[in-house]
Amino acid sequence: MTCKHTHRKAIAALIALAMLAWNRADADEHQTLTVVSWGGSYARACVKGYHEQFTAETGIEIKLESYNGGLAEIRAQVETGNVHWDVVDLDLTYIVRGCDEGLLEPFDTSSLPPGADGTPASEDFFIGTETECGVATLFASNVYAYNSELISGEKPTTVADFFDLEKFPGRRGMRRAPQVNLEFALIADGVLPDSVYAVLATPEGMDRAFRKLDTIKDHIVWWEAGAQPPQMLADGEVVMSTAYNGRIFNAQVMEKQPFVIVWDGQILEVGGLAIVAGAPNREAAEKFLNFAAKAESMAGVGRYIAYSPTRHSAMQLISTHVATGVEMMPHMPTSPQNTKRAVRNSWEWRSDHDDEMNERFSTWLAQ
Repeated sequence: MTCKHTHRKAIAALIALAMLAWNRADADEHQTLTVVSWGGSYARACVKGYHEQFTAETGIEIKLESYNGGLAEIRAQVETGNVHWDVVDLDLTYIVRGCDEGLLEPFDTSSLPPGADGTPASEDFFIGTETECGVATLFASNVYAYNSELISGEKPTTVADFFDLEKFPGRRGMRRAPQVNLEFALIADGVLPDSVYAVLATPEGMDRAFRKLDTIKDHIVWWEAGAQPPQMLADGEVVMSTAYNGRIFNAQVMEKQPFVIVWDGQILEVGGLAIVAGAPNREAAEKFLNFAAKAESMAGVGRYIAYSPTRHSAMQLISTHVATGVEMMPHMPTSPQNTKRAVRNSWEWRSDHDDEMNERFSTWLAQ
């Protein structure tokens, strides 16, 4: 009886362990991760590029939400202790600031997967994309574009043309923020791309940028969401507008809009993912960042929208646009032909001067 009893207990224990393992696996399968991003065509590219594959491999569902960037909503959640976001898509400037302010969780980059060719992650990422509180996943560009059907004769080719109302009359679209606008203004005023931040760092340089913006202020239609510039161009509300290059690309290839991107003076940004401090699903969030950091994931996004990977080995995987078969490399912001007069966004400068710029810009808008 004792042996039978012991045997039964052992079987019962094994069954209990199996049930516990099954329940844990089931719980993981139904775990939900809240990821916050920019919405629109970029968000769709991420979903098709790697979100769906992540869920298929891990069983972790992604609840995707949209926002307009910055740290305000993250700060409110962290400071009130009511954190309901897990992962947020941020410009590198805000990842660095958020990290300094304790709004984002530190992330161990030693866990990042090697490149598609086996290169260690530390060697595969482009220089300047490293961060302590997240993973840089793409290069996006702030450019300006025009509707070719609204401009007859000579076409604009430089940032200076954007500010030339006599040569190219009509309204301009610009984002309601000082970032990018001040850089464009200085380039249009003759400052070389590699000197923009040195000039902008001086009071005289800041005055110069605002004086240049003054010359077109009455002709500006302000936008706030990335989906607005393509719509404004299509409707003829503006003849040219600053915009995110990926949004214009999608309008070109998917909607056959007659838009042309002017790459002169493009402001090259680094975007990435970070975990909100106190995120309710920290472990799943770390899995997600590691998955997003794979070269294959970055290249997957690059098959749906024209944003460049931040890994060398991922660039080798860039091929064609899934829906149209268009070759993607000529449309990538880091392609050599598009970077001849590019400005690499200085997240260090912006991080130090953001508050000052925002305050002065608000004052200028109200004048």
